Amino acid sequence: MTIREMLGQRLAFGFQGTQLSQDFIAFMKEYKIGNVILFQRNLESEEQTRQLCAQIQQLVLENTGYPAFIIIDQEGGMVSRIPEETVNVPCAMALAAGGGPENAEKASRITIRQLRGLGVNFNLAPVLDVNNNPRNPVIGIRSFGDCPEAVAEYGAASVRPYASSGVLCCGKHFPGHGDTAVDSHLGLPRVDKTLEQLEQTELIPFRRCIREGIPAIMISHVLFPALEPDGLPSTMSRRVVTGLLKEKLGFQGLIITDCMEMGAIRDTYGTPEGTLAALRAGVDLAEISNTLELQKEAARLVNQAAEQGMLDLEEVRASAEKILAYKRTLFSAPEPALCGREEDRAAVLDMAKGAITCVAGKAPLADENTFFCGCADYRVSGAGNEKGNNAAFPQYMARAFGATGVITSKDPGEEEIWMVVKQAENFPSIVLSTCNGHLFRGQLALARALIQTGKLVTVVALRNPYDLADLPACACKIAAYDYTLTSLQALEEALRGGEMTGKCPVKL
Repeated sequence: MTIREMLGQRLAFGFQGTQLSQDFIAFMKEYKIGNVILFQRNLESEEQTRQLCAQIQQLVLENTGYPAFIIIDQEGGMVSRIPEETVNVPCAMALAAGGGPENAEKASRITIRQLRGLGVNFNLAPVLDVNNNPRNPVIGIRSFGDCPEAVAEYGAASVRPYASSGVLCCGKHFPGHGDTAVDSHLGLPRVDKTLEQLEQTELIPFRRCIREGIPAIMISHVLFPALEPDGLPSTMSRRVVTGLLKEKLGFQGLIITDCMEMGAIRDTYGTPEGTLAALRAGVDLAEISNTLELQKEAARLVNQAAEQGMLDLEEVRASAEKILAYKRTLFSAPEPALCGREEDRAAVLDMAKGAITCVAGKAPLADENTFFCGCADYRVSGAGNEKGNNAAFPQYMARAFGATGVITSKDPGEEEIWMVVKQAENFPSIVLSTCNGHLFRGQLALARALIQTGKLVTVVALRNPYDLADLPACACKIAAYDYTLTSLQALEEALRGGEMTGKCPVKL
């Protein structure tokens, strides 16, 4: 392979819209790009997704001589990209709340079937971060919990089904994004922990999954000054990528970056410069998800750097050969019959039901005299989809019970809180949903105002269960972990008197 061909194997780019534009195709051809990442914005339906994946494979195969990695973030829950007509599994925290590690293994098998059915061959999951910071704005329910040993068990169970499946998986975000208070999509987080402290928590799940043979690990855009004293995020740090992950932990698989357009890199070092630094640090695959101009600049820069001797050509070659070796393990053609099986859909609903956790109190049975309120789904962090799900909790429950439902803003102020309390005054029972209210405190202020009326109040946390931690003890508190249609169906059954058997995987 030429230098350009080898570097093209080490880049993965996303695009806008549901079709490949002529500009994007021409750029892919010019720089011999070997990999594409897909988002919800690219996928309209099951059949359109299959056609798009086939077009990508044809383009890359004709242009490079090798198949493409078609990459996706299909974690489950709020980070689900594939069309709704397929089957989306619950988030990691819901899986942990609803059963043992076999729950995670079953979810992976379901996800693999969907991806094989669509033509996607590389899944950026599972999340191996230990969510030990309740104020974390970007991980939260994407984590299996706050106990490192439990996260390791569930992570390993998630990884096992991918072996010999024809689909790759990827643990993230090394060396850990769970103890941050900044979303790396927006800024540059910092974790002031020693290596010894990381060994006791953050690194435990990664070590376990390396032993399980996980094929890929994603590096985080996080500063760890104790590991990298030169002020570089892990993505750009040779001490972290090569010294810690490859040499100390012995990982020999693929190392991939998070998107190099995220604010942590774009606004501090620059996307093209950060991409070059990541490759020099020892990363195998650098990802740029959105902007064609930045992709062009990055491709030009890394090729120029290689020509000028700024990249070790033996490392470039070894990395490209490793990528091609993994590509030879991938499935060859999509199998449409694997998508959307009714038994998989039923299994996912059972998982969602099993996750529902009564954290405190006893929920009264809902009926037509119940007042439902809460915000609609919204993009909680940069990791979520640009569009939330279409079913708002108050509307869904109002239809289900023939009751009254009021949709609030995601951060209600005093006037809105007063209006909602006024609307609820003639109802004996109130059910309020929250969606990361620990980040938008107006939701919790509304909860307290409703509880102060002395009525029967049930608060349902539809995302992070931390919303329930500081509310008065007299309220019934339920954790659902997901704001999806499936979780709303599970909640409906619980509010009709169904048993709530989930156990919260984090301390409140």
